[in-house]
Amino acid sequence: MAERDPNEMLAGEHEEVQPTEAEKAAVGQTADPRRKKALLGLAGALLLAGGGWYMFHDTGHVSTDNAYVGADSAQVTPLVAAAVVDVPVADTQFVHRGDVLLRLDDTDAKLAVERAEAAYLKARREFAQTSATGGSLAAQVSAKDADIGQARAQLAAAESAYQKAKIDLDRRQQLATTGAVSGDELTSVRNAYAAAQSNLGVARAAVAQAEAQRGAAEKTYAANQALIAGTSADDNPDVAAAKAALDQARIDLDRTVIRAPIDGVVTNRQVQVGQRVAAGSPVMTIVPVGKVYVDANFKEGQLARVRNGQPATLTSDLYGSKVVYHGTVQGFAGGTGSAFALIPAQNATGNWIKVVQRLPVRIAIDPKDLAAHPLRVGLSMDADIDVSGKVAH
Repeated sequence: MAERDPNEMLAGEHEEVQPTEAEKAAVGQTADPRRKKALLGLAGALLLAGGGWYMFHDTGHVSTDNAYVGADSAQVTPLVAAAVVDVPVADTQFVHRGDVLLRLDDTDAKLAVERAEAAYLKARREFAQTSATGGSLAAQVSAKDADIGQARAQLAAAESAYQKAKIDLDRRQQLATTGAVSGDELTSVRNAYAAAQSNLGVARAAVAQAEAQRGAAEKTYAANQALIAGTSADDNPDVAAAKAALDQARIDLDRTVIRAPIDGVVTNRQVQVGQRVAAGSPVMTIVPVGKVYVDANFKEGQLARVRNGQPATLTSDLYGSKVVYHGTVQGFAGGTGSAFALIPAQNATGNWIKVVQRLPVRIAIDPKDLAAHPLRVGLSMDADIDVSGKVAH
């Protein structure tokens, strides 16, 4: 093998590598001023579009994913205590207002109605008896007037007899001094005078007694009239009280059948047949799924431009972003969640750390959207409010 000249080797090592034709074409395109202008124009358009979107969309909207479906649910509670005999509904069942939810044993309630009916009838008869007694008492007052007249006549007769006996006694006593009247006759006259005096006292007492009896009869009559004066069998106080007790008993009987107060879905049923329920104890909940709303918890810094009536769009995790609900801002909660917590934060301590608060915003949902895609209470939602100034009407 022939040896290479060292000088040739050094020359070969320092010889530059020539680029290929494809590499030359690529370099030429990169250095093309028109291409540079096109790329710069595209970048500028993207920046302008992004800035415009930020100016006209992002600054005109506030959004949060801390939002949940809520509803003004109706809690079903019995108003009377009794044993359960029938529960014709189950959880997840849709019911209409007035549908039977629960039946209680009505035996005691029926007996209470019968007792109240008897008391009511008795009160009406007692009023009729009192009214009739008024006529009898008026007659008694008239009879007492006659008794007084008779007693006074007897008093007048007794007074006459007394006066005669006194005159006879005076005469006999004057004649007794001359001996013209015997001692027996004088004694007889004195006895007659004493008897006349006694009869006079009896007659006076009879008049006083007759007058007292008449006064008692008048008071009894007045008391009777006070019970019935200006009233009838329908508006007499005793009759009215008995009627109210009867109405209450009938209401309690009706309450042994518990009906749905609103349209909605039965939820959280906590009662079984045979169970004795107390008045006021919750047995189930009715959720009006057609009237749900969303409580969106926005950060306090997002609420400066939020107003009632502004339009909002919502999406749920249940249906995904393809289903969009339309809503309207209804109002703001009276305070943040932490303000009404069971144990509120004590921010006056020295270890205070500021935490951004959230305020619930109530958003009403279009009923048409709810009808097309029903929601349930507690589902997660994403809420976006247009705060650009438009207010829904």
